[in-house]
Amino acid sequence: MTFSLTSAQTKNKMKLNAGIITKKLQETKKFYTEVLDFGVSFENEFYVLLHTPNESAEISFLQPNHPSQKPIFQTEFNGKGVYLTIEVENVDEVYKTLKEKGIHMEIEIRDEVWGDRHFAIKDPNGIGIDIVTYTKPEE
Repeated sequence: MTFSLTSAQTKNKMKLNAGIITKKLQETKKFYTEVLDFGVSFENEFYVLLHTPNESAEISFLQPNHPSQKPIFQTEFNGKGVYLTIEVENVDEVYKTLKEKGIHMEIEIRDEVWGDRHFAIKDPNGIGIDIVTYTKPEE
């Protein structure tokens, strides 16, 4: 049996907000706001909701084992198996800015045959962040 939200999607506008459960709440907030220029949409002592500089997307971080949360939202992220992609207009400019800030590059800037020009960094939780400008694939 399959379930589809297609009919609901035509009636309800959807917006995705990914969330990561982490003990490193303040380090994570500092990284996203100071390194990637995200803004704070909301925060309290156990949760922070951040938005991209143009406010087109959000990501949240939640303290593990918080008594206000049900078990499904309590287990801490283990640092593996998640990545984020941030699409930018000028990846070379972002790369230069982050290099000047002394940010360690996991993948140095490069072009891929399938049409990405990108580089990658990691956040304090071990999440890989692929920063990319999409280009046309090589012929």
